[in-house]
Parts: sequence; C-alpha cells; structure tokens
Amino acid sequence: MTVNEGVIMYHMVMLVLDDVNQCTPIVDAWEEAGVGGITIFESTGLGRIRGNVQKNNLSIMPSLLSVMRSREERHRTMFTVVDSDEMVDKLIEITQSFIGDMMRPNKGVIFIMPVSRVVGLRANWTDE
Repeated sequence: MTVNEGVIMYHMVMLVLDDVNQCTPIVDAWEEAGVGGITIFESTGLGRIRGNVQKNNLSIMPSLLSVMRSREERHRTMFTVVDSDEMVDKLIEITQSFIGDMMRPNKGVIFIMPVSRVVGLRANWTDE
C-alpha cells in the first residue's frame, strides 16, 4: 500500500475503452488481479459525436444504417478505486495486454487520479 505518514493513498483508475468487445475480458482480468469493484457505463466522445453529425448532415429522420453506425461509435468507460501504485501499474499492464499499446490511435485512454477520501470501500465485501 502507498503510505504517506500512515495514511493509505487511494487512486481512481479510469479507462475509456474504444473497443467495446474488450470490456468483458478486461473487467474479468481486473477482478482476477484483485480489484474489488468496477463501475462501467456506456459513453461517447465529443469527437465521435461531431464526426457522426458531419456524416449524417443533421438528417431529421436517420436511416437504419446511421443508427447502427452510431451504436458502433460508443465506448465503455470503467473505473475502480485501488489502494496502491502497484495495483495501478498492474491494471495498466493488464489493459494493454488486451488492447495493445495505448499510444496508438483508437485504443482508448486510461488515467489515474488521486482520491483524497474514501468512505464505504472495503477490500472484501461481505454481508453482515
């Protein structure tokens, strides 16, 4: 654990994933690595939205093809909170083992944010 004067330093690991098909394998691998909880939601970036608007020329009645294309433009955004730099490094490594070098286009982005306080997070949840 990262300790600063006896205090655990938590980190939020957030992944915006381009290939939605990689979501389940990455989530499974994060859990195997010891992550206690992961939140996942569907998301879309502004660049993708603007690209779709230009492609569709703001049509009032989108065609079935354009609706299907817009579904393909979605991402998965997932995040978790971990209590060590080692776990952060592990999650980055795991993620890149599935999607490759994240410096390449259309892979996604992963970022880490310090968390100043956590309430209700337990390593292993059990029913009381």
